[in-house]
Amino acid sequence: MPNNNESALHVMKGVGRNHDGLHATPRRSFKKKQQEQLDIPKLADDVRSGSRLQLSKAITLVESSNFEHRQQAQKLLQELLPDTGKAVRIGITGVPGAGKSSFIEAFGTMLAKMGKKVAVLAIDPSSSLSGGSILGDKTRMEELVKQPNAFVRPSPSAGTLGGVHKKTRETMLLCEAAGYDVILIETVGVGQSETYVRGMVDFFLLLVLTGAGDELQGMKKGIMELADTIVVHKADGDNVRVAKRTVQEYKQILHFLQPATPGWVTRALAVSSLEQKGLTDVWETINEFVQTGEQSDYFHIRRNEQTRDWFRSMITDHLIDTFYGDAQNKAQVSNLERQILNGELTVSQGVAALFDDK
Repeated sequence: MPNNNESALHVMKGVGRNHDGLHATPRRSFKKKQQEQLDIPKLADDVRSGSRLQLSKAITLVESSNFEHRQQAQKLLQELLPDTGKAVRIGITGVPGAGKSSFIEAFGTMLAKMGKKVAVLAIDPSSSLSGGSILGDKTRMEELVKQPNAFVRPSPSAGTLGGVHKKTRETMLLCEAAGYDVILIETVGVGQSETYVRGMVDFFLLLVLTGAGDELQGMKKGIMELADTIVVHKADGDNVRVAKRTVQEYKQILHFLQPATPGWVTRALAVSSLEQKGLTDVWETINEFVQTGEQSDYFHIRRNEQTRDWFRSMITDHLIDTFYGDAQNKAQVSNLERQILNGELTVSQGVAALFDDK
């Protein structure tokens, strides 16, 4: 008999092709059925009760591009807002090959066995052709999905800047309302937009490999300045000694960088997910970070700043969508682009022609 996470996977398999719900249900009939029968207060109660299947359905609703579903999703979020904000939000990124998924599997399983409710939002790269999610992380985290107090949700990045789904913030709120104390967000590690992820989490963790000197050749200084802790991963077998040396190298580098969080000294730790070593050190570091942030009130300040930035970015998104959704604007843009490419107008003149008469 499938557990709730397995049922959630069936829900998710439809998301890559059809954001409106279960893949086995005809698109039109599901839309009609959901619009007619969806009871928002009941769904909110089901989410609060901790049902992973209902949480998956709520997230599918939030991620839907259907206009009716968007309205229903906002009503659901408004209903659940008083139950949000209590989890520790952790962003995890890393260089290619650093082992983000294996770290999250080991770290999340450890926390679940400690009695923590852990939600993992694993962002899968989207297909450039179909827009669908590969859903690889769900199948790789076999041990974690067996934990009754763990929830793993793969979502397509859909080309979003920062390697996260546009609805990741709202998905976090749903998970918090469902009672999850720790939320882990894995990015696709796009390499240039980690600031987007940093702007939605409390604690930002960067996974690297041994050999800091070589790795820094391809790593931007700005990415390191976003990290609250750097984990030198795969510190096992013949790598142990090199990993310890790499940790010391990073500590020296961090000494000269601006801390990511005021009042906090960025740490460097050696971890082996394979041998389950160093994972408790990471959790203790996160707890210390939270306590430090709460004592200085910076934890609360950062959350408020993130909410404000989220609001402003959504205003921008709405303005762009509204502008390009207007047929007259689209036609005018196309005409001006032709004139610009033909050398008849400068880019600035083209923009002015768009808005001067608005």
